[in-house]
Amino acid sequence: MLKKSLAALPRSLVLALLCAGAMAQASAQSGMSRIGFVYTERLMTESKLAKAADAKLQSEFSKRQKQLDDAVQKYKVSREKFDDEAPKLSDVDRTKRTRELLDMEKDVQRMQREYNEDLFQRKNEERAAIAQKAYKLIEQVAEQEHLDVVLQEAIWTSPRIDITDRILKLLDK
Repeated sequence: MLKKSLAALPRSLVLALLCAGAMAQASAQSGMSRIGFVYTERLMTESKLAKAADAKLQSEFSKRQKQLDDAVQKYKVSREKFDDEAPKLSDVDRTKRTRELLDMEKDVQRMQREYNEDLFQRKNEERAAIAQKAYKLIEQVAEQEHLDVVLQEAIWTSPRIDITDRILKLLDK
C-alpha cells in the first residue's frame, strides 16, 4: 500500500518528504537542525563568472554563427530564385537544381546541428567549472554556519535559509 502511494507521488515531492522526515528525526535527536538553501540557477546566470563565460562563448562562437546565418540566407535566396524560375526550366534542369537545393539544405541542417552541439557542449563545460567552484564555496559556508544540510531544489523556501547571495558574493571575489 505504501509503495503504491509513493509511486503515485511526483519524485520531487517524495524527495521533499524524505528530507523532511530525516530533518525531523535529526532535530528530535540533537535539538535543532540548521538548513541552508541555494538557487544554483542564479549562480549560473548572475555571477561574474557566469557572465564572463557567456561573453567568452559569444566571442568564441560569433564567427560560426555568422557563417551559419550566411548559409541560411544563401539557401533562402536560392530557394526563392528556383521557385520563381522552376516553371520555365526544362525537366532536366529542374531536377538538377532540385538536387542542388536538397544538398544545400542538408548542408545547412548539418551546420546548424554541429553548431548547436558544440555550443551546448561548451556551455556545459563552462557551467561545470562554475559549479565546481560554487560547490566548494557552499561547503565552506555550510561549515562556517554549522548547517546540517544545504538544499538546491525545493518547491518553496523561506528567505531566512537562502544563502545564495552569500555564495554569489564569494564567487564574484
